Amino acid sequence: MTALPGLGTPQLASPDLLRATFRRHAAGVAVITARGAAGPVGFTATSLTSVSAEPPMISFGVGTGASSWPAIAESDHIGVHILGEHQGDLAATFARSGADRFGAPTVWHDGPEGVPVLDDVLAWLVCRIVARVPAGDHRIVLAEVVLGDPAGGGRPLLYHQGRFTALRD
Repeated sequence: MTALPGLGTPQLASPDLLRATFRRHAAGVAVITARGAAGPVGFTATSLTSVSAEPPMISFGVGTGASSWPAIAESDHIGVHILGEHQGDLAATFARSGADRFGAPTVWHDGPEGVPVLDDVLAWLVCRIVARVPAGDHRIVLAEVVLGDPAGGGRPLLYHQGRFTALRD
């Protein structure tokens, strides 16, 4: 392909192109939780999006090969937790395959609708799943907010260039 003035040489679509592009996109960090048949499950998500204010709805993507997917596929409700800049270790725990995500030092409790709710987060929501939309090797989950608490203090945790980071002043 020919280089474009001031833009470089375009690349054909590939997983590597997508990864390289989104490493440049700063995203907020959330943990999604659900109650599975064998206990609580959860994963770190940077795909969380506000979809609608009326009714209040959110969306996120989850890989169908993820250990949390079977519980998300069967659950009626999920928890959404917005992490603070002090929670990089928690985000890493929920992102790591095979980790004991709900063991110490993770602090959590059973919340409304049986959803595991993480303590000390910037905000949390309990949402009712309304759709699971196929999207390649993922599903886009649409969920309506049931209740939550936005009153946690602090600044948000971000994901950028393949690592967890914080806002700079």
